[in-house]
Amino acid sequence: MKNNLKLQIESLLFVSTKPLKINKLKDLIKDVKLEDIKQVIIELKEKFNQNDSGLRIIENNGVIQFATAPEATELVKSFIKDETSGELTRPSLETLTIIAYRQPVTKAELEQIRGVNCSMILRNLMIRGLIMKKDDKKMLASYYFVTVDFLKFLGITDISELPNYSELNNNDNLKKLLNQEDDDDDNEEGMDNFKSDDDLNNGEEDNDDEGGVEESGSANESEENHERLTVNIYS
Repeated sequence: MKNNLKLQIESLLFVSTKPLKINKLKDLIKDVKLEDIKQVIIELKEKFNQNDSGLRIIENNGVIQFATAPEATELVKSFIKDETSGELTRPSLETLTIIAYRQPVTKAELEQIRGVNCSMILRNLMIRGLIMKKDDKKMLASYYFVTVDFLKFLGITDISELPNYSELNNNDNLKKLLNQEDDDDDNEEGMDNFKSDDDLNNGEEDNDDEGGVEESGSANESEENHERLTVNIYS
């Protein structure tokens, strides 16, 4: 039981994009005592907070988080700078384009369209400030949107100014692919339920496959839009 608890806490710390409250861990891990969680955290500190470890566990006021070793600060800074200021990869551009034309869109919908896992790309786009995530607690789902900074990069004042926006936003083949039966008004009605989650500020690795958008009526049209996005973002 104790080993299982340790791997659960360690896994949650690893995937969390922000500090975790110890009480939150208790809520996430059922049928466990708070004292047991605190004991496991002590053991994890002993495991990671060593001179030969690249990771550290930081705890402050009942909140814990994984951090990198201070000895690797300059290397990590250099890596993060490259990852967040370099040119967007083709998979990142594809994901960003889908979000721009289909927002609000869930991670599951993105992956259904692209056919590959988008987790790392989404985190990379968020730290660049190009997209944001909002949670609909009633629907138990997270939705992705482009940000105002995205519009600034492209030099437009409204998302509808994107090329062929109306046509691609309402593409029938994509609607069939995603099994979307709700119209645009339904999406707007759910906006009041969203809780912002904009403080996701961790670096990441864009290790998604170089897969493209699956065959659909908008696939060829998207090729031209990818190129325009690339030119506008970095011109």
